[in-house]
Amino acid sequence: MTGLDYMNTVIDFLHAGRQLETGEISSRELVERCLERIADPAGEGARTFMQCHAGAARRAADETDRLRQAGRTLPLFAGIPFSVKDLFDEAGSVTQAGSTVLADAPAARSDAPAILRLKQSGMISIGRTTMTEFAFSGVGINPHFDTPANPWQRERRHVPGGSSSGAAISVSDGMACIGIGSDTGGSCRIPAALTGMVGYKPTARRIPTTHIIPLSTTLDSIGSIAGSVAGCWAADRVMAGHDISMSQLPDGRQDRQLTLGIMQEEYVMRGADSTVISIWEKTLRRLGKAGVQLVDCFFPDLDRLPGINAKGGFPAPESLAWHQHLIAAKKEQYDLFVLRRILRGLEQSAVDYIELIQQRQQMIDRADVMLNEYDAIILPTVPIVAPRMDDLDDDDVYANTNLLLLRNATIVNFLDRCAISLPCHDEGEAPVGLMIVGKRMHDDALFQIAAQIEGLLRAGQNGAAA
Repeated sequence: MTGLDYMNTVIDFLHAGRQLETGEISSRELVERCLERIADPAGEGARTFMQCHAGAARRAADETDRLRQAGRTLPLFAGIPFSVKDLFDEAGSVTQAGSTVLADAPAARSDAPAILRLKQSGMISIGRTTMTEFAFSGVGINPHFDTPANPWQRERRHVPGGSSSGAAISVSDGMACIGIGSDTGGSCRIPAALTGMVGYKPTARRIPTTHIIPLSTTLDSIGSIAGSVAGCWAADRVMAGHDISMSQLPDGRQDRQLTLGIMQEEYVMRGADSTVISIWEKTLRRLGKAGVQLVDCFFPDLDRLPGINAKGGFPAPESLAWHQHLIAAKKEQYDLFVLRRILRGLEQSAVDYIELIQQRQQMIDRADVMLNEYDAIILPTVPIVAPRMDDLDDDDVYANTNLLLLRNATIVNFLDRCAISLPCHDEGEAPVGLMIVGKRMHDDALFQIAAQIEGLLRAGQNGAAA
């Protein structure tokens, strides 16, 4: 597949759910469709999945179909296949976190709560997806298990983005309806933006992070990647422990005028390439013509972030605390780029760490004062389009590219907010993401706003195509 032809393989989440309910398609048929794409030797399945749960998925699908045929009332979207980032425990599987370091670890005895809730809702785990080793990069490259290629101009081997690289490709290539991932500094939103998908990062405390290999216990959150806002909404609701119904579905109604703050700090546009700038400006024009009130907003504190995080921020010391014994025993097995980032935790003293906590809280408080007057804040998810893997062979280029990919998305984790990335490019253009940032613990409101903007963008894209 070349160009954006891959979009034809994305499984529409709502359409699949309705087909399951009406009997137009069985869960087994849906699962087989995903398994066929995973197994396709010409596809990206081998580079996308660390493990495929083919047998278990078929058995779960057959049981779902049996219950439906028997007239049992099942949870909404029961029978929908999802993929699991190789960071989450699943009973019977070894959680390797995209690394060879944990290859000999015992299989997990139970599912992570977030994954268990999805399975209890009737959704079906199709397999475990590859990722940046230990989730410590926004580029998505994995030197141990290979890297799935971005569906945009696939033959040119653009990076998929990370760290939830396999999660994004599992969705873009129709190998799952939803990809479950973690987001510590953009790990769901970055690959979604670079591949033309929708990526969600919740307010972190809403979903338990237990039985997940941590990167930063302060910043980690559990998100999802899907082909639509609806898919991310369903996954988020279930993982947060809530029931879902069609009456709650964010419908994108345009019966209220949105007021969006356009993040105007030079910080978020520094280093942006011409493609992102052009698509970003076109997106703003479309939203304005559609009746969205766009207001310039400023948050000068962002310029302080590089200094605050100069010694590795929260991920360095918090990951080192988890990895120190593994590094002592298996240092040579680590991806050198990841190892260097973990070992930066040695740069921080206890005083540095405590000051970091205090500075973060102060910035969160100021953001609540300065940014909460808007329905949401918008900015580009990442300032560049997906680079080619071959262009990142130089260590300095790789490191600088990683920082650029992470920069905008990381703001949200630091400010303890929720955010979603929506594709805002036209067909044939390089994928570019529009990030919509909501208020803390206002995730439901953000989904409604995102659904409304999703509808406006699609209408504008269809109009451009016409």
